[in-house]
Order: sequence, then structure tokens, then C-alpha cells
Amino acid sequence: MNVTPLALPDVLLFEPRVFADERGVFFESFSPPAFEAATGLRCSFPQDNHSISAKGVLRGLHYQMPPHAQGKLVRVVRGAAFDVAVDLRRSSPTCGQWAGEILTGENHRQLWIPEGFAHGFLALEEGTEFLYKTTALYDKASERSVLWNDPEFGIAWPFDTAPVLSPKDAAAPLFATAELFG
Repeated sequence: MNVTPLALPDVLLFEPRVFADERGVFFESFSPPAFEAATGLRCSFPQDNHSISAKGVLRGLHYQMPPHAQGKLVRVVRGAAFDVAVDLRRSSPTCGQWAGEILTGENHRQLWIPEGFAHGFLALEEGTEFLYKTTALYDKASERSVLWNDPEFGIAWPFDTAPVLSPKDAAAPLFATAELFG
């Protein structure tokens, strides 16, 4: 497994070793010892989520506050997505900055987004299937969001047309008024 740090501290890109032949493809998608060696964290993933999105659907930017803050290990199993993490740690020198990567069913890449970051993605292909492991269970009372197109972030979303948003995501607060991590 190749692990590459991105521009934001603690956000990591995992690229598995892929074995392909005439029969198909095999790769190890998750190994607790490899994850711990890369992140320094020993954590469990009590919840897995699976979403299927039409091309142009944008989900995010979502996060949960303590005591239910979530780290997320995310990947695309079919289709393609532009995946984004935004640092919401008030004490971080990169607070308000973002990092993004294209994840596809073909490149098998995964992104580790630790607690303290908002997460979102844009489906780049029809029927994009997105899987993510979370370090804490979903807790509605702890759920927060921040506006996906806040000019303070300047996220370079790769749009063909205007994104399709949920009413909740369209009405998310700006970064300036969002609840942040310590």
C-alpha cells in the first residue's frame, strides 16, 4: 500500500497494490496494521456507509462534532468522484484550507479524512458508488455542515453544470459562522 500525505496535515491518500490479470483484479482495500502504520491511529470503524449518486450530485461539506466526531476512510467502487476535505480545526495553521483528489472505481484510491475536517464529494459519472468507513456512529445531534461553495475556501470543483444539492447542503452555513473544532 502506497500512502501519500496531501497538502493538509493528516489527510492521506492510500493507493493499494493492485494485481490484475485475465481473470480480473484483486487488491487489499483495508488492513488495520497498514492503516495504523500510516496514520499512527488504532481505531475501529463501527459504521460503513454506501451512497449511489447521479452525475453532478454534490454531497457535503459534512462533519460531526465531539463527542461523536468522525474520521472517514472513503473510496469509490464504481464511477468517479472529486473528493474534498476541509480543515475545520481552529488551532490548525491550515484551518479553512482544502485538499481534493479524484477517486474512481478504476484507480482504487482511498482518502483518509481525520476528525476535525469537513468532507464532501462531487459525482463525476452517472451511478457513482461511494463507500466510507467512519470512526464513530452517525449522530444527528452532532451533525454539522458548511457551505460547499463558500468563497473563503475557494474549492475548485470540476463542474460541467450546476451541481445537484440537497436542501440541507444548499442552506449550510458559511465558514465564518460554522461551528469549528478546538
